[in-house]
Amino acid sequence: GGVASGIALILYIGLELGLLNGFDFTLTLPGIAGIILSIGMAVDANVIIFARVKEEIAAGKTVRTAIDTGFKKATSAIVDGNVTTLIAAIVLMIKGSGTIRGFAQTLMLGIVISMITALLITRLAVKFLYVVGFQDEKFYGRQKERKLIAFTKPKHLFFGVSGALVLLGFVCLFVNQSSIGSILNYSIEFAGGTSTNITFQEDYSLAEFNEKILPVIVETTKDSVPQVQKVEGEFAFIVKTQELNQETRAALEKVFVEQFGVDANLITSETISPSISSEMKSDAVIAVIIATVLMLIYIWIRFSDINFATSAVIALVHDVLIVFGFYALSKTAVGNTFIACMLTIVGYSINATIVIFDRIRENLEVMKTKEIEEIVNTSITQTLTRSIYTSLTTFVMVLFLYVLGVASIKEFALPLMVGILCGAYSSVCITGSLWMVMSKKFRKKNG
Repeated sequence: GGVASGIALILYIGLELGLLNGFDFTLTLPGIAGIILSIGMAVDANVIIFARVKEEIAAGKTVRTAIDTGFKKATSAIVDGNVTTLIAAIVLMIKGSGTIRGFAQTLMLGIVISMITALLITRLAVKFLYVVGFQDEKFYGRQKERKLIAFTKPKHLFFGVSGALVLLGFVCLFVNQSSIGSILNYSIEFAGGTSTNITFQEDYSLAEFNEKILPVIVETTKDSVPQVQKVEGEFAFIVKTQELNQETRAALEKVFVEQFGVDANLITSETISPSISSEMKSDAVIAVIIATVLMLIYIWIRFSDINFATSAVIALVHDVLIVFGFYALSKTAVGNTFIACMLTIVGYSINATIVIFDRIRENLEVMKTKEIEEIVNTSITQTLTRSIYTSLTTFVMVLFLYVLGVASIKEFALPLMVGILCGAYSSVCITGSLWMVMSKKFRKKNG
């Protein structure tokens, strides 16, 4: 399974990069976020497939039959998860503007390629491996019998923890308003700022600048994530920070002159306007609302149950609000990466929820004599391995972005890691219980 998935994912990356180049897409940071999300979904599809194969082998089927049945049973979860995210991408492409469209373009492309590679390339690869001699079940694994975990039993505790986290986020917004003058730590893209052009007497590399000079700028301006750009072919740098008053500008100029020997006449600064307009922000909000409504309708139609759709959307909003609260609590800079992060969490959250709901839908047919609570707990337990593996692989990928990335990447990766953990928690601990509670109340009203 690992070998077949590896082959499919390598081909996936090759196709993605080739088509990005072929369509001449401009790759922005939100565009990279779209690639990250589609890679996570490609990994997820392979995890779902081979978890299913292991279950079929454990049920007593031959390896060949288990492979065919595993792919067949995994298809609905993969298609539903990808289609719901594709709906969001299409709406963002049509209604969004600027870098939001860059996110939508790479996400749409990635989703289409990931479905092709998972359902076609992975299948061909594993069948080839089977034909050339890998026919023993030890090469595919046998799902061990799982002890049923009662995820719905502490549902009130889970609901309470989630409510407290969301409330904490709102409290932080009011605290920030009184302490820093705004509910979030808006970056230059949102709030505007000051652009300072400095020409040095020697040619610093960007790495040398970041090591020797940037910490001094941060200390002087009190801006934790200034944007730095080296002017090609010159000894000059452009530093963009939050808006600086005359006193701070003078202090920064003094630092450059006294500590780095810069000629005061070669230091200029100007006020810059925000690059993210109010129109772009409103476009993003409208696009997300439309996408959420369309996803709700799709899930309602596919699952023939409004409770599935409603609980999926509530879980999605829950994840977004908690990450929003993290931005407020940690005072992480809110800029282009904020929109990219939120959109990535929307796609990731709904995909994780769909997998569990797909299993609940299947078990409702095969466990008709069982209580609804047992069906939900069985379904979550059966998909727990998938939830852990997918969250772990995506988390590790984003963790490397955080460890190895520059400041702008870090401010994107950290909230995204929080979103991944939150998405895993809500899909396992919240969505199933929420659907169960809503279903029971609905049945009581009708019966």
